[in-house]
Amino acid sequence: MEARGDLRSILPLIPVVLRGGALFWPPAAQEQLKALALGPDVSRVTSGDVLADALHDLRIALSLPALPARAAEGYALFFDDLISRAHARDWFSDVLPRLARLLLRLPALLEDHYAAATAALGLRLLASQDAGVVLLGQELAAALLACALFCLFPTAGRGEARLPAINFDTLFAALTYNNSRPSQEHKVRCLAHYFERVTASTPTGFVSFERKVLRCGSVSGGITYPDSDAWMKSSVPLCPFRVISSGLIEDEEQEALEVDFANKYLGGGALSRGCVQEEIRFMINPELIVGMLFMASMGDNEAIEIVGAERFSQYMGYGSSFRFVGDYLDTKPLDAMGRRKTRIVAIDALDCPTKLQYETNGLLREVNKAFCGFVDASKHQFCLKPFQDSNTMDNCSSVSSDHCIGVSTGNWGCGAFGGNPEIKSMVQWIAASQARRPFVNYYTFEDASLKRLEEVIQWITRHGWTVGELWHMIVDYSSQTLEGGTREGFLTWLLPKDGADSGVDYMCE
Repeated sequence: MEARGDLRSILPLIPVVLRGGALFWPPAAQEQLKALALGPDVSRVTSGDVLADALHDLRIALSLPALPARAAEGYALFFDDLISRAHARDWFSDVLPRLARLLLRLPALLEDHYAAATAALGLRLLASQDAGVVLLGQELAAALLACALFCLFPTAGRGEARLPAINFDTLFAALTYNNSRPSQEHKVRCLAHYFERVTASTPTGFVSFERKVLRCGSVSGGITYPDSDAWMKSSVPLCPFRVISSGLIEDEEQEALEVDFANKYLGGGALSRGCVQEEIRFMINPELIVGMLFMASMGDNEAIEIVGAERFSQYMGYGSSFRFVGDYLDTKPLDAMGRRKTRIVAIDALDCPTKLQYETNGLLREVNKAFCGFVDASKHQFCLKPFQDSNTMDNCSSVSSDHCIGVSTGNWGCGAFGGNPEIKSMVQWIAASQARRPFVNYYTFEDASLKRLEEVIQWITRHGWTVGELWHMIVDYSSQTLEGGTREGFLTWLLPKDGADSGVDYMCE
């Protein structure tokens, strides 16, 4: 095993050690895990306060810094005050010992993983610009998440590697801040429910994590980063676009890439105080968090696609009103690799772009970010010359039905990031069409600025526009906006004015 580069890259990031060709817990940590596995009669862990002490001792046994005082306070607050005494008793007598036994199996689970996985799919650090896939069993994912719950992952070097925080200490510490407590409590309730489920019945499927990269410059046999001229020349027809005013992306019924409105650091504030679209998705599908262990932050030409993450929780609300409301049984079918047919693509929008979102460089960055997320690398033969004749690929019927996967999205980068929903909707339509996706289902979340979106979609569709034609109009509108030539929103600007000749009639001939 020592010869495996994938294992060598991940070893500094995990709490087990490699010795004599085998993986082990350090002896002191193993003894403490064994005590926890035997239950409260042996471990004496019967409260959140004592659990925090046990986690502190485990960290010291692993030569990690002491558990932060505010995190210890958060563990005590959740298990001693925020959940019922009966619920806490179940945790200390049943769930916690099962988690300790799962952690004791972590070295064996990792050895089995590396024995079965090729180097191309093995658990490893996926640094920026390092395109590749990691395929993990759900049981191994659960063990890694148990490490995060117990705050056992080493933290040294993660910042330099541009990796997000992975331990749950900051998550629990945030419980102690009064202004974020209700939503924060319910984030933790989602994760507690996940651990209750996986310790009661071990999941047996798989989850894949893929870093997707649009290479800059000429690359043999791959898809490269298009410039504005390439987008302008595209003759690919725009795909069907459905406007949905209510509903949630995660409840999408059709097979689709479900867009995660991501931070460049995967997960964003999931393990701290964030509680918007990305963070909520990571709470109800906790296996997504595993990617935070080894996925470095995304560059402008990168996206992350995660396939197979199971959903465990029902919820209501958003932001400060977020609440865990119960169990969720995920009935999505499995694919040939044993992954649930849930495909989540993380793409990070420009943060507070103001004028940049109207400049060509800003538009180009956003459309290429979305294109990177939406394009299917397995169909790269159809995309080597993706901005030439659209006949280089037929419609979805010409390829396997497994490829008939659309895009489910919404107002990407338009909340805290401050993007323009009208522009973002068009940019994503362009990117999905160029990636040969068969449809876009767009959830407006009843945004008032998109009240004419359905009308615009019908108008563009009726006139048979291509990707290049819509791109041209976005660039033209954005230029006029920057120069002060228009104050209208894009949707209003585009449509003909009450019987007047449209400024874009040449596109319709």
